[in-house]
Amino acid sequence: MVRGGHIDLTILGAMEVDQDGNLANWMVPGKMVKGMGGAMDLVAGARRVVVTMLHTAKDGTSKILKKCTLPLTGKNVVDLIITELAVMEVTPQGLKLIERAPGVTVDEILKSTDAELRVEEVCEMPV
Repeated sequence: MVRGGHIDLTILGAMEVDQDGNLANWMVPGKMVKGMGGAMDLVAGARRVVVTMLHTAKDGTSKILKKCTLPLTGKNVVDLIITELAVMEVTPQGLKLIERAPGVTVDEILKSTDAELRVEEVCEMPV
């Protein structure tokens, strides 16, 4: 199903995503891992890739970057990023902020994001 291109949507977690839609979700350098599992197949075979993740790491650094620093699972594969702070769409012009969490300001999102974000009309996520 996956390799044949029969999947319309896949939803994955991530360690990093960048403004070009690159995804890193399988390896942290220096850590022992058994392999990437099926994530690479999922991002290559699905028509649409949505990433759900925390916006920042435990130390407060952004996980939404200008360029991923970890080994990539897929290049230019992410369509939408959903975090606890915001929803961002990956477009040919870069990341576009489309929704913010209730009680979170656009400025807070911009401060928590390393990548450049286009801000036009931003609505609040429904509760």
